[in-house]
Amino acid sequence: MQLKRLGIMQRLLRKVPVYLKCLNKNKQKIGVRFISSSIPEDRVIFSGIQPTGVPHIGNYLGAIKYWVSLQQEPGKIFYSIVDLHSITIPRSDIPEHTLLSWAIGCVVPVNRLKILPQWQERMKQSKDGGHIGTFTYPVLQSADILLYKATHIPVGEDQLIHINLTNELAQVMNRRLLKPFFPRVHSISTSTSTRIRNLRDPSVKMSKSAYSEQTRIELTDSDDHIWRKIRRSVTDCTSEIAYDPENRPGVSNLIEIHCGFSNLTPDEVCADAKGLDTGQYKRVVADAVITVLAPLRQRFHRLRNDEGHLKSVLKNGADRAREVAVANWECVRRLLGLCA
Repeated sequence: MQLKRLGIMQRLLRKVPVYLKCLNKNKQKIGVRFISSSIPEDRVIFSGIQPTGVPHIGNYLGAIKYWVSLQQEPGKIFYSIVDLHSITIPRSDIPEHTLLSWAIGCVVPVNRLKILPQWQERMKQSKDGGHIGTFTYPVLQSADILLYKATHIPVGEDQLIHINLTNELAQVMNRRLLKPFFPRVHSISTSTSTRIRNLRDPSVKMSKSAYSEQTRIELTDSDDHIWRKIRRSVTDCTSEIAYDPENRPGVSNLIEIHCGFSNLTPDEVCADAKGLDTGQYKRVVADAVITVLAPLRQRFHRLRNDEGHLKSVLKNGADRAREVAVANWECVRRLLGLCA
């Protein structure tokens, strides 16, 4: 797993729009629940993103944008490309992830993993009974976190169940190790925009794996593509702009997107949009998205064309992360009695 610590995301995402520099002054507006102004210096944050597909605005608003603001706070940060969670990517740069995952997997009851919603949903869709990799995915996810003795994880509401599982597994391992080696993991709630919906079907989340590119706005989309996708997004027959996720999911999704890219609340957005119909409002949303993504897209292409720099950044991050991973795994081995 190619891990990138603080310095990597600072290099890759340093050139964000100017308004992101004001995040600390507008924490309440963007709907982020920060822990407190007195953040402990020894806080360790771990977060990752899968390398499959092109990141979309849901990934940006729910994770990437938040990662930038976290870098301005105390503590250590590990940002990860979780390549072992994808069969399309070569195996990890840091084998300690799989080693710890195996050790944890040896003490996890099968029935505990069977009741997880993600596995049950996969089983409904599977014709062959599912795969071991999918079944043990939560164990590897917990190992990712525990390997760095992370104390805080930025997650959306749909991922809280995995944080709870990680804490359960940490307690089980601590009993086996006969000491409180792994710390308790706390969630850091990200913004209310972490569940941006599918543009063509607002009943489901926006996803990189959805059947059509028209269902999502990718971070590399051109200005014209962004406008075209928003213009064709599903709304309803009511022209007034109002935030009502239950009864008007389509237009409410556009409002969520607008909030995420303008640093406004739903009430403020609706007040500003008074007198506009949905067609006119879609243009406003598109302009807000384009204003933010255009400079990010330009920087992405500049970085992507400098492959040597990217590889050096990844290598530097992996080297620094490996120091922590190897040291912690050696402690676990010794406590388990696996050392010669």
